[in-house]
Parts: sequence; C-alpha cells; structure tokens
Amino acid sequence: MTGKATEISELLAPTVEGLGLELLGVEFAPTGNSALLRLFIDAPGRHVAIEDCEAVSREISAVLDLEDPITSQYTLEVSSPGIDRPLFTPAQFARFIGEQAKVNLRLPVDGRRRFQARIERVDGDTIVLVFDGREMAVAHQNIEKARLVPDLVALGLAAQPKPTGPRGKRKTGNESDNP
Repeated sequence: MTGKATEISELLAPTVEGLGLELLGVEFAPTGNSALLRLFIDAPGRHVAIEDCEAVSREISAVLDLEDPITSQYTLEVSSPGIDRPLFTPAQFARFIGEQAKVNLRLPVDGRRRFQARIERVDGDTIVLVFDGREMAVAHQNIEKARLVPDLVALGLAAQPKPTGPRGKRKTGNESDNP
C-alpha cells in the first residue's frame, strides 16, 4: 500500500472492525483532480454480502467526511476480496503459504518486477517466494501489488485437463490401445 493508503487504512480499520468485519487493505489511486479509494473487506467465517459493503460504505463515508484525509474529489468502492484476493500484509501472505500469487514489485529483484510465484514462507517482513524453481526473498515494503492466482480447477470453475495418449497426442477414438 502507498503511504496515503496506509494512512487511510489505519484511520478506517477500527470502524470496519466495529461492524464485525476485517479491513484487508486499501488501494488509493489519485488521477488529476479526483481519486479512486477502494477498500477490500472480509467477513471472518462467511462470505462478504452486499449488505456488508453497503454498511461499510455508509459508516466510513461519515469518518472520511469528518477526518477529510483526501483533499480532492474521490470515488469510494467497497469490495470483497474475490477469488483473486489481494494480499496487503505479511500476515495475509502467511495465511496463503503454498498458494500461487502474481506479484508486482516497486524495485526489481533479480532483474524482474512482475512475476507469478508460490508463497513459500514469511520471515518477519520478508516474503519468500519460489519462482522458476528457486527461492526469492522480497522485502514486504518492495511489494507494490500482489494477488492470489486462483486454482479454477480445484474451485470447480474449470474443467480438468484432458488426458493425452502416447507422445502427447490426444486420442481420437479411432485409435486402438493395442499395438
């Protein structure tokens, strides 16, 4: 998260928690004379409902009006994390050890800023990822953006890959298994 996003997250987290929800993180994207403020919320033990988003929007709008941390006009969005859940904190990375994530870095590590890797472990504020068969340690503050890569087959949202025959060719039905 950017400095402004972190500031806004710290300001709004108590209000979101007061509603029995968790503020996962905040995205703040200023553009010219306006900005987009997107909050990602979670409902421990259940799915986030539209009513949760509405309640958070209503409550935090009052806090934002009172505290006025954004000087320009802005659009407020409150969202569930979705299946490609964004990861904002080391604790969130730790929660999904073994999962694949798409990661964008602020500064390159080993010449790369964007890649997909498996979350191996978390050591304090260092996220250890496995990319191309080798470990890569990344300081959390160097992570600009990260999202889980959902396994659509495991979630039942995509078909299993079709089996292949000898030498990787698909069987057409006219072929015999006997030589």
